[in-house]
Amino acid sequence: MQDTKLYVGNLNYATTQDGLKNLFSPFGEVKYVKIIEGKGFGFVEMGTADEAEQAKQELNGYEFEGRTLKVDIARPLKKREGGSSFGGGNGGSRGGSSFRSNNRY
Repeated sequence: MQDTKLYVGNLNYATTQDGLKNLFSPFGEVKYVKIIEGKGFGFVEMGTADEAEQAKQELNGYEFEGRTLKVDIARPLKKREGGSSFGGGNGGSRGGSSFRSNNRY
């Protein structure tokens, strides 16, 4: 149920998961809170889509801990294609060879 998960951006770096949970709890059941440390954003999962929509409407643009929040329905994580950043799926000149040499030890 992706429509119950909210993206919360422009967080103060001092914001805690408990603080975010307390902010969202008046709008319904808060099932999950995750702050991405050092990035200034996080995610809140509400109990229902209606609760998530109400929280979004009320808290998007709300000033919290000195910052104006950006609240929106979280987008699904896109699947990445083409291998890793270490030379792609075909073992590029940087990463592919270093993985092979590291496996010898």
